[in-house]
Amino acid sequence: MTVVTIHKAKTELSRLIARVEAGEEIVIARGNEPVAKLVPIQAQKQPVRGYGRFAHLRDKIPSDLFLEPMPQDELDAWEGKYSFPGDNGK
Repeated sequence: MTVVTIHKAKTELSRLIARVEAGEEIVIARGNEPVAKLVPIQAQKQPVRGYGRFAHLRDKIPSDLFLEPMPQDELDAWEGKYSFPGDNGK
């Protein structure tokens, strides 16, 4: 593990980052006191999402569920025609 001063880290940051990318850990010190450590970041792979992942649910949801009109009281609530406690009469 290499120790460098803050001044050297500022002037040679690109070189230090290249060394860190190669796997080296570098400690940055203020005088003789270590204050920070440069370490490589381990890339995290995102899981691959496949098509048709929820196809098994297709037959469990009624096909007319989303085609029915919304009840009038629920439609009025969506349009803001009701006031509820705590909404300051809006």
